[in-house]
Amino acid sequence: MPSLLLAVNLPRQSLTFIRDGLSVRTYPISSAKNGAGERMGSGCTPRGHHVIRAKIGSFCPVGTVFAGRRTTGEVYSSELASKFPARDWILTRILWLCGCEVERNRLGEVDTMRRYIYIHGCPDTEPMGIPASHGCIRMRNADIVELFDLVESRTRVLIEE
Repeated sequence: MPSLLLAVNLPRQSLTFIRDGLSVRTYPISSAKNGAGERMGSGCTPRGHHVIRAKIGSFCPVGTVFAGRRTTGEVYSSELASKFPARDWILTRILWLCGCEVERNRLGEVDTMRRYIYIHGCPDTEPMGIPASHGCIRMRNADIVELFDLVESRTRVLIEE
């Protein structure tokens, strides 16, 4: 079984897929507008060691809209965006993260999973390469589809400053 790792570099706003120690692909991302941090309600992207707890959205069309990790029955469009301008769009696929470091990003007021931190798709009009999310790691829809198919549940994720 290959060794898989997702390495998220917050200053570079990038996510690198590493298989057996070799960098396979690097994607642009958008992490939290509020910067790095682990506290519940902070709107920050948590740092440290994580794993993918769940993969959500297999076989959904590109642009599928999720709320509470469930499909809403909608597919993102500019018309839908203008109807709901305040929505934080979670689209296409979700990789739900779980922290591995007790008191840093797991349990209590710093629990990544209970904060519902994901790697997910977003509208392709959203900027990549700059922090703009509410804490999650946003990716282009084509990129999250590709990455989703490359990883498994329990794949390690390291988020670093």
